[in-house]
Amino acid sequence: MALNWAYLPGWPEVAAAVFFFIFYLGYALRTRRLAAPLGQHGGRLGWKLTLRLLYGGLLGAALLGPAYGLTQHPVRTAGKDVWLLVDLSRSMNAPDVAPSRLQKLQAELASLVRRFPADRLGLIVFAGEAYVQCPLTYDQDALQLFLSTLQTNLLPVGTTDLVPPLKLVLARLTPAAAPVSAPSAGVPPVPPRATAVVLATDGEDFGDNLEGTVRVLARSGARVFTVGVGTTEGSRIPRADGRPGYVRDARGRDAVTRLVPAPLRRLTEQTGGQYFELTDQRNEFPQLLSALNQLEGQAQQVRTVAVADNRYRYPLALALLLIGLDILLTVKVIRT
Repeated sequence: MALNWAYLPGWPEVAAAVFFFIFYLGYALRTRRLAAPLGQHGGRLGWKLTLRLLYGGLLGAALLGPAYGLTQHPVRTAGKDVWLLVDLSRSMNAPDVAPSRLQKLQAELASLVRRFPADRLGLIVFAGEAYVQCPLTYDQDALQLFLSTLQTNLLPVGTTDLVPPLKLVLARLTPAAAPVSAPSAGVPPVPPRATAVVLATDGEDFGDNLEGTVRVLARSGARVFTVGVGTTEGSRIPRADGRPGYVRDARGRDAVTRLVPAPLRRLTEQTGGQYFELTDQRNEFPQLLSALNQLEGQAQQVRTVAVADNRYRYPLALALLLIGLDILLTVKVIRT
């Protein structure tokens, strides 16, 4: 293993060394000047200078923190897992929330991610089907990249179904009812992590069997926070292919999408979460952030990290020994 340093020498250390040499050189020249009229040269200072250079260098080495070898330390961190479930159905292109529902939601989710640097966050996208776009990670930059590339054409065209994304979350949950893992040598037991699910959609759920999935989700201990994106007045849906015109329904008329908050409210009531809205006149993301922050500390994770062994004690102890030796041993530089 190589010797490493906790700190690299900077201008304060270099300045201290320069001042030491300047003042010691002045001291030596003054002593020599005083000894010259008496026919002496003050050479007895030589071994003292060597001694002081040695313990000065050892003090500097201790200050820089020499590290050699690695030690595994269990570190307990308070945190939670946050799953972001984003609706990518065509209705999310509606402009009733400017510039569009999806674009406004992307901006708010990017701000949310930056507020939770110590937590694991994951991203699931869904419409008629659901996919894990980004697994749980501490890497905020990676998650921000995935958020910035979200478009409704990433998924096959289909009506919104809330069951597939919730089932994906269930498949990746550590249930709150699961037994606490047995401690290994030197490592405390690991309690389950708190899990929050942020489901952002316009609420137009055309799926079936949502109640059964919600019951299982509620028993798992996960808290579901829903965000209704859109307005109750609704809006026509622009074509996703960039051509002029709007999406049409089965009767050939322009399809109108409206925010449907009722199923989202029921979902949060059954899982102990809260419902928030992102509309043209109301932005409740600050309240969502506050609700997520209240989950802090409900669960902890034990992570084993490799820590370099700081060996500063050895040069420091040797330097103190030499300083004591310098104090005890006196030298008569000029003899009268």
